[in-house]
Formats: sequence, structure tokens, C-alpha cells
Amino acid sequence: MIPHVYLVLAFAILAETAGTTALQASQQFTRLWPSVLALLAYGVSFYFLAQALRVMPVGVVYAIWSGLGIVFIAAIGYLVFGQKLDLPAILGTAMILAGIVVIQLFSRAGAH
Repeated sequence: MIPHVYLVLAFAILAETAGTTALQASQQFTRLWPSVLALLAYGVSFYFLAQALRVMPVGVVYAIWSGLGIVFIAAIGYLVFGQKLDLPAILGTAMILAGIVVIQLFSRAGAH
């Protein structure tokens, strides 16, 4: 079973991903509704991020939050916005994902 804190962190990551996607869609805050969605999603994300910080160390929470956010946004950029990823970008993203796996499998600092 997944500990409660990981569900909270997952909500933070999903909200941050939605916010960043809306930020891109807002065309630098020139479109009202994507701009509003971006601001709301970031607020929700930071709320859930703060809740995760009650249980886990800030370095671990931030590594997972930002790392998975990067991976998800790279995928959304490719799939939704047609942004191409070259080999170094793909390898770098894979290393970020590998770093998160290492933290989860071997670190005692996370919530296990």
C-alpha cells in the first residue's frame, strides 16, 4: 500500500504539471483562462507540497516533486505542444527519473 504522504505528493506533482501546462497555453499570460488555471494549479501544488513536508525532508520532497514534474512536462511538451526532444534531453530526463528511483529504493530519508 502507498503511504498517504505519497498520494499527497502525487497531487502536488499533478497540480504542478497542470499549472506548467496551462502556463505554456497562456502564451505568457496573454490568455485569461489558461493564466487563471496556471495560478490556481500552482497554489494547489504548493499546498500539497507543504503537506508532504510535514512528513518528509524538504530535499527528498523537492527532488521527487521537481524531478517528476520535469519528466511529465517534457512528455507533455512533446505530445501536446509538439516540442522535440533531442538525445541529450532524453538521456538527461532518464537520469532524473533514475535519481528518483535511487532515492526511493535506497534512501532512508523518505517516508517508507
